[in-house]
Amino acid sequence: MKPTICMLALLLPMAPQYGRAQTFTPEERAKVVAYWSVSGQVTTTLADDPKKKGVWQVRLTPEASLWFWKYQQVIGGNGKPPPTMDVTGKLGDGSGWEKWVTGKLDYDRWLAQKTADIANQKLNPAWKPFASLTSPPLPGLVPDSLLRAVGNPPQFAASVAPQQTTVTFGDGDVYAYTSHVAIRPRYAYYRFDAGAEVGGQSLRDVPDAELDSLFTVAGFSKNEQKVAKFVSRLEGGFDAVNTYDTGFVSIGFLQFITAVDGRGSLSTVLRQEKTDAPPVFEKDFRSFGVDVDKSGTLCVVDPQTGAELTGAEAVQKVISEKRLTAVFQKAGRRSPEFRTAQIKVARSTYWPLEDKCTVQLDPGTTLNFRVGDIVRSEAGMATLFDRKVNRGSVLPFADVVKAVMVRHRLKSLTEACCYEREIIAALKYRTDFLAEVSLTQPVDSVPLTQTVPGEGGAQTVPPTEPLPNP
Repeated sequence: MKPTICMLALLLPMAPQYGRAQTFTPEERAKVVAYWSVSGQVTTTLADDPKKKGVWQVRLTPEASLWFWKYQQVIGGNGKPPPTMDVTGKLGDGSGWEKWVTGKLDYDRWLAQKTADIANQKLNPAWKPFASLTSPPLPGLVPDSLLRAVGNPPQFAASVAPQQTTVTFGDGDVYAYTSHVAIRPRYAYYRFDAGAEVGGQSLRDVPDAELDSLFTVAGFSKNEQKVAKFVSRLEGGFDAVNTYDTGFVSIGFLQFITAVDGRGSLSTVLRQEKTDAPPVFEKDFRSFGVDVDKSGTLCVVDPQTGAELTGAEAVQKVISEKRLTAVFQKAGRRSPEFRTAQIKVARSTYWPLEDKCTVQLDPGTTLNFRVGDIVRSEAGMATLFDRKVNRGSVLPFADVVKAVMVRHRLKSLTEACCYEREIIAALKYRTDFLAEVSLTQPVDSVPLTQTVPGEGGAQTVPPTEPLPNP
């Protein structure tokens, strides 16, 4: 016989997390546990088709990914390149770093594939090995300078058995997640092999009338909607899920994150819906054991033990416990209120129009301005929106504006506006919005050289300073 909710409430831990004030009462936590023990179901099986890919497959390890991130910082400098790009060293450099790293990666992946082939042949004698018969050469000793700069390299690849976890809600909604996400061999942001990735329903597949209504309610103008839709295509749908990388838990059409401590932009989205539509938030999240506390920190109820977890512990539980992961995806797929909250937070957090900038041209000339004072085109706004979504700010926008003004000997913002295309071209991040013909573009109103006074009359000269590398 199933235990009653009252009995469960008595059995649950009374003061988890060192006596912290509780967001859920014992009775509410008991209801969450009862729901998942009776109505909600979770099953785990082998992922993919073992006959085609094998039970055992080769994957980048989280430890190797972190090492590649450190290596990237050393050879590429600080900053965050687009996640679609791997930063590599030069094969011909005097240190020999890149040659050694490439050699180790090739060897480790070959060894991992050989290990996977042996395991798959034990399960299926007819299995045809993927690994070549000839081993790549051993990389040799790690260069001393590389060891000092980045640390001892871990195993770059491993043989793993990806699993698929399927969550079924009481209303019949089904969500599936596969562990050990298959990513690029030297991707620098992979952190959790238990994490998963689901792209969700692309915004381009959402009916225009439905999408326009959501963006309008959230305060976006028609032109702003157009820009936001373009950038969101690089992310995912309202129900997109990513729990394997440096965002920790990333949800939604702009991948709102919990960050490590549960106080990231995703918690802001939850608080937005909780404020705008309390009854709906109760249905979407609290009834399944997900909430934000008064400080804006994520807190969850463990579906198995009923313990209330907050902050970093809550984040890790959402990554490992797919029933909690599915709560977010279900809300993104089914709840207009959660979708509207995402759009509202996207506008208040990431829309760059009003971002303040300062440029010091010389000791006597300081220019204070908004992004919108320089950037007038949809392509330009999309470029900065994309940067802010991924990097948290429009940097190095002000540096690029200053460099362009110095380069062309400009004295005013009015003059700088004429160089919007050059400014935006230097700030390209994940994609080139200047090539999107359906977006309004900067006006080409200036030449790339200038005519200036000189001895013997006017002279045409090239720009004086190169632009910074963003």
